Amino acid sequence: MLNGASDLTESRQNSPEIESERDYSTNEQNKQDEHLQDEVQKQELSIESRLEALLFVSPFPTPLSQFATVLEVTTRTVEKAVEILIETYRERGIRLQLHAGKAQLVSAPEASQDVQTFLNLESTTRLTKAALEVLSIVAYLGPVTRPQIDAIRGVNSDSVLRTILRYGLIEETGRSEGPGRPFLYAVTSEFLQSFGLESLDSLPKLGVTLDVEQRGALVETDSEENDISMVE
Repeated sequence: MLNGASDLTESRQNSPEIESERDYSTNEQNKQDEHLQDEVQKQELSIESRLEALLFVSPFPTPLSQFATVLEVTTRTVEKAVEILIETYRERGIRLQLHAGKAQLVSAPEASQDVQTFLNLESTTRLTKAALEVLSIVAYLGPVTRPQIDAIRGVNSDSVLRTILRYGLIEETGRSEGPGRPFLYAVTSEFLQSFGLESLDSLPKLGVTLDVEQRGALVETDSEENDISMVE
């Protein structure tokens, strides 16, 4: 009796009708998978949206070349996407900050007071006129050396440089090939954030031709605008 039942089961499993049902079921599943794949492709995010997601989770300024590697596109494609996002964020509460080939999302300077209140950031540092002079020189002419800064200001800038280095507003980017190979200084992304700039291109135009070997006034600064928000 058991042998007969076993033979019957084996016969049913190998019958043409059963094989046809299996083929039909497999074909239907394949069609469903293809349809699902088509739907996913239709909903595929744009390069700008994918880049935005990466920027959102990046805790620090990230090189555009690294984004390009992750997204499997050229760096130029990422640069174009950055340009689009910068324009997109103009009227929003965030900005895309671009500096030294690196990008990050930051809060809009217009929302700085709300952000400070929300995060309980009450520390404000007043920069001296000397510090603002040095910052202006480094921002407009950097990378620049201390002797070049001194030549423009007409005084020694060593202590001022140490102060703004401590605040993270400038950084050493290498050494000059000149006599003594002095350090080269450039502004940081922290500088851009503190002054509400998206990039160095956002600096006010001076309308004059500058020469780091010449002394003279670099930029006029309103003493009433010398406060910037700093996290100690």
